Amino acid sequence: MVIVLAGTSDARELALCIQQAGYDVLATVVTEHAADQLRASGLAVHLGRLAAEQLAELIRAKKAKAVVDASHPFAEEASKNAMQAADAAGVPYIRYERQAAELSSQLVTFVDSYEEAAELAAQKRGVIMLTTGSKTLHIFAAKLLGLPDTRVIARMLPRKDNMEKCEQLKFPQENIVAMQGPFSKELDKALFRHFGVTLLITKESGKVGFVDEKIAAAQELGIETIVIRRPSIEYGTVFSQFSDVIAALREMIQS
Repeated sequence: MVIVLAGTSDARELALCIQQAGYDVLATVVTEHAADQLRASGLAVHLGRLAAEQLAELIRAKKAKAVVDASHPFAEEASKNAMQAADAAGVPYIRYERQAAELSSQLVTFVDSYEEAAELAAQKRGVIMLTTGSKTLHIFAAKLLGLPDTRVIARMLPRKDNMEKCEQLKFPQENIVAMQGPFSKELDKALFRHFGVTLLITKESGKVGFVDEKIAAAQELGIETIVIRRPSIEYGTVFSQFSDVIAALREMIQS
């Protein structure tokens, strides 16, 4: 048994590859939508957030031989919990990290935090599109909402809790784009044009996160972009190819 922290599209593909390689897989996710997609693919699923202690208990209960952390690049707490749980349960920890997008342009500015991105955006103002998700929306709302000559467009998943958060933070509904990706470059360009976007804020989620498409769309329209760097975490064993993860499992798991 291998426990895979999943939830993203590439994580689901990796979990299936591990299963096809001959291992029993239990995928852990935090949303019903992700759980439904995994179950439809024939994978066993554990739904719900797990603290380090709870994950360690699950590892022991399932007699898992390894933990593969394929959580989102910005799911810092989940990764730290997984490393701690694997260590406590005495099983190998393997990190699957999405390959980073190659970004280099005079229109792109890198920052190290959401707060830094919000402060920089407050200086630039204009029509700002956020593609950073709902979890940190309050940081941008506090800095940007109500500024003169500033309109903030929030693009996020079409979920009830996201809409409730927008309402709590007093985002006008005409400034909310509730859509499920992936987004093509052409769709990104159409949205940027429609709203007259002058500044894009996004995260360095990796190639699979369609960061390349967003940046390319913004560049073609001459739109400045603020990119939030990934959290800096010492994972230990890290791979960005499915085949390397499976090879590591074969080497680490003794039958």
